[in-house]
Amino acid sequence: MRFSRRGILPALAGGLVTAGAAAQPVPPGGDDDDPPMALKLIVLDIGGTLIGDHGEVPDAMLGAFARKGITVTPQEFSGWRGASKRGMVKHFVEDRGPRDGRAALQEAIYADFAATASKAYQNVQPIPGAEKALQELAAMKLLLATTTGFDRLLTTQVLSHLGWQKYFVASITSDDVVDGRPAPYMLFRAMEAAHVNETAQVLAVGDTPLDLQAANNGGMGAAIGVWSGAATESRLRQERNSGVLPSVAELPGLIRRGLPLSHCR
Repeated sequence: MRFSRRGILPALAGGLVTAGAAAQPVPPGGDDDDPPMALKLIVLDIGGTLIGDHGEVPDAMLGAFARKGITVTPQEFSGWRGASKRGMVKHFVEDRGPRDGRAALQEAIYADFAATASKAYQNVQPIPGAEKALQELAAMKLLLATTTGFDRLLTTQVLSHLGWQKYFVASITSDDVVDGRPAPYMLFRAMEAAHVNETAQVLAVGDTPLDLQAANNGGMGAAIGVWSGAATESRLRQERNSGVLPSVAELPGLIRRGLPLSHCR
């Protein structure tokens, strides 16, 4: 089945943004045959999208590599923003580590990173306006979930500190899938947990090119970039997207306005 190219965001305004809302007709003059489908699920990245990004992750990761004698430059790390942190460690150990003892070295580097990141995030603060945005989206009867390159322990720490578990039907981590971003598997796991069958009913939000790539690779209904974290506005706009915003705080307003933005399909 082919879904309307205009079918997601134009249908989001006002009362149309409800789980299971009735499909609306394509506007006159539309070039698509199928009616739009209602938005049901918003999947949000965590670091840089919901919580502040002040360099805690790169500092922790680059330090962990350096303490084990592996050099990774900040420029190299930037290409892995949004990816599985375990996957990143595995990549650089296999690329630059010794031939022997790689598995143990990977575990040691990751444990160092995780301990440093956990300490750095003990008093993590949300992106300004993020919690209000979650409350507004929930009031629209939208299901919410998170995905992240963090592991389960760090994700639980962050969401527990903020008291935000109540907002999400699922919190999917890189531990839950075989491959992290740009693979779309975390998004699919969020859909499964939310009992949402159609990718066209899902809007994904993130602050890195890999977030947008994962949404596109999975055929999500819409992919929104936010430049509150790792990537600049100009870099995010280089990826196929449905819109680029200063932060997640702007998302409820975008949905209410129902701007005629293209999406991933």
